[in-house]
Amino acid sequence: MIQISVVIPVYKAEECLEELYHRLKNSLTAISKDFEIILVEDCGGDHSWEIIVELSKLDKQVRGVQLSRNFGQHNALLCGIRMAQGEIIVTMDDDLQHPPEEIAKLLNKLKEGWDVVYGTPEKEQHGFWRDIASQITKLALQSAMRAETARKVTAFRAFRTRLREAFANYQSPFISIDVLLTWATTRFAAIPVQHESRQQGESNYTFRKLVAHALNMMTGFSTVPLQFASLLGFVFTLFGLVVLLYVIGRYLIHGSIVPGFPFLASVVAILSGVQLFALGIIGEYLARMHYRAMEKPPYVIRRRSEEKE
Repeated sequence: MIQISVVIPVYKAEECLEELYHRLKNSLTAISKDFEIILVEDCGGDHSWEIIVELSKLDKQVRGVQLSRNFGQHNALLCGIRMAQGEIIVTMDDDLQHPPEEIAKLLNKLKEGWDVVYGTPEKEQHGFWRDIASQITKLALQSAMRAETARKVTAFRAFRTRLREAFANYQSPFISIDVLLTWATTRFAAIPVQHESRQQGESNYTFRKLVAHALNMMTGFSTVPLQFASLLGFVFTLFGLVVLLYVIGRYLIHGSIVPGFPFLASVVAILSGVQLFALGIIGEYLARMHYRAMEKPPYVIRRRSEEKE
């Protein structure tokens, strides 16, 4: 059986794919002869797929698959994870910010008995807004994972293949690989690794996309927003009762009501706003249920590298 499967989602990476392959090949050969490289092309619109096909023809240890449209990084990862034949799966980005030479560190840590090991950058090479968005995402991930290592989660990870059995039947289009891994284990670890600057192009994860991913994680894999909405409603209900008691007390003592329509109007506006906010959160959960009821697939494969054109 293959020992190591490296899964890489590919999106607009034609400029660095060949270098990634050669560095990955050298690093894995030094660790084990039994390995495979799975490249999942997520319809970036460039020539990445042609390069993947050529690499797979030259090297039988390279397997490529192209999705029918752009589904997103985690969906592409899930596709590759389900294709993997190795005992251990390593995931990483395609832009060489995760040095292939650091894979050995993850595998050595995994041998200590952990089920999942993350490679946390010693110093991240991102911009200011990207760093803020990453922190927001990790906070959301922490609420969904309920694990101490959530703040150290990265796309550079190694885990035991048997863990995927926990989410073998998962079919929702909203995916977080890290949350799915918590369905199978609580044995997470993280080690510092080198993080290189992006060599080609710009990151496809913008501030907006990262925040949207954080919201998807919170409403797709956690009940924290519902609990927050309930708490917020309870707090403002108490506030309304206090205001009501104040009005009644003022009337009983002084024989007059509290003057000032703006004050009462503001209280009504606050309470109405809280109700709409809570309904919005509930609506997000209903939307997730709607998508799952439709059984919308998380990904669709267009073709594989071993297939003839």
